[in-house]
Amino acid sequence: MADLLKTKPLDMLREEAEEAGEHTLKRALGPVNLITLGIGAIIGAGIFVLTGAAAAQYAGPAIVLSFIVAGVGCVFAGLCYSEFASLIPIAGSAYTYGYATLGELFAWIIGWDLILEYAFGAATVASGWSGYVVSFLQDFGVHIPPQLIATPGTALVLYHSRWERLATILPTLQKHGVDPGSLPHVTAVFNIVAFLAIAAVTTILVIGIKESADFNSAIVIVKVAIVLVFIGIAARYVLAHPAIATANWHPFIPPNGGDFGKYGWSGIARAAGVIFFAYIGFDAVSTAAQEAKNPQKDMPIGILGSLVICTVLYILVSGLLTGVVSYTTLNVPDPVAVGIDATGVRWGSILVKLGAIAGLGSVMLVMLLGQSRVFFSMSRDGLLPQWAGAVHPRFRTPYISSITVGIFVAFFAALIPIGILGELVSIGTLLAFVIVCAGVWVLRVRRPELPRPFKTPLVPLVPILGIVVSGLMMVSLPGDTWLRLLVWLVIGMVIYFSYGARHSRVQAAGKAASNRATAD
Repeated sequence: MADLLKTKPLDMLREEAEEAGEHTLKRALGPVNLITLGIGAIIGAGIFVLTGAAAAQYAGPAIVLSFIVAGVGCVFAGLCYSEFASLIPIAGSAYTYGYATLGELFAWIIGWDLILEYAFGAATVASGWSGYVVSFLQDFGVHIPPQLIATPGTALVLYHSRWERLATILPTLQKHGVDPGSLPHVTAVFNIVAFLAIAAVTTILVIGIKESADFNSAIVIVKVAIVLVFIGIAARYVLAHPAIATANWHPFIPPNGGDFGKYGWSGIARAAGVIFFAYIGFDAVSTAAQEAKNPQKDMPIGILGSLVICTVLYILVSGLLTGVVSYTTLNVPDPVAVGIDATGVRWGSILVKLGAIAGLGSVMLVMLLGQSRVFFSMSRDGLLPQWAGAVHPRFRTPYISSITVGIFVAFFAALIPIGILGELVSIGTLLAFVIVCAGVWVLRVRRPELPRPFKTPLVPLVPILGIVVSGLMMVSLPGDTWLRLLVWLVIGMVIYFSYGARHSRVQAAGKAASNRATAD
């Protein structure tokens, strides 16, 4: 059992971080690249989808407060990630941090768990991305065969010359007295759009980290510009129609009707847990630590900078959106498009869809980048086969790992419903947050003398708050999500004990040192 809890020596980690040559990752990212990686991962489905649903069902205009609560909770974890990323500037994120502080078994658990966040996260986003792409193409009369635009078993109907998911369009049909059975309908068999999206992103990642980061930076500029355009249009409308905005914002905190989470202060808390999904991704910045030019200085800037920028944008968008239209009308797949339509700026809907397509595209890129880097680190430690750590001699990227992950994720996105994927992503992320926060606290106690370029303030208070907030959000998730997590971890344990524990470099080094001591 002692071997299973062996920690990876920090000296070994630092040696790996200082390695150079064609078989190592290329240090090519500066602070701007790291901030845009964070923004690229964070701004996606959250700002374009979740804002409206959470406001309509739980918090009303007080969704602004929910974003603040969720943002503060993420800051606790972000501060802990920043300390680790500057102290241990190596790929692997929470997996590496867990290995250095809590031991190999915990490191394996978190590495296996990160697959839920990154791989399933990319698949979830690809599924959402395909919906926006199909809708955008249909705006211009371009129709992909409906059997190939959704996961197997999804019912689709043709309404007003557009193929729509029956579950989404049903309320509209009922409102207008249309019998769904009277409409042409098909059942989807494969989401080819999501599949091709993952294939394209994987290709970009194989070509090179600098090219991937530059591509991501360009997308981030586009989607942030579109978000700012919405903020400008909505602000102008609110200033020109103060009476409408005042009516929509009143009451700011809708009274609770007796059900927990249905408006009132409990609704603000429930909405904070729901929109937590909107912040998933900032931790992916830490997976690129081994490709940062100056990780000790730039990693905290990338992690915390992207968090702050996105929180400000979320607050502005949610506040203006609930001012332009009543929160009761926002439980739709495209709430920002609904809001901009209400301003009378008709071209805004197309612009928002373009922003969503760009935004979700960059999220896929960062998620897949993070997953391949975690596999790379686990392979270098001997816990996964050597091929997962192979670096392309020209592109200097973990190409086999990227391609393997890309193939599996493409099929996940094309075949598995988005709801199941989304819940797994959430619980995987929250577990990573808990372990990172605990790791900072443990390492402060065990190795207080270590030089820390960035120090998490108020330890142990900040790590404890990070653990508590993340733990409470985990508890709020459905029971079947916990069951899927348990099954996933059992599968991981089988792989670890059948392969990882037998090939662990850390365990092998420990046994060699023990044998030398015995011989002496």
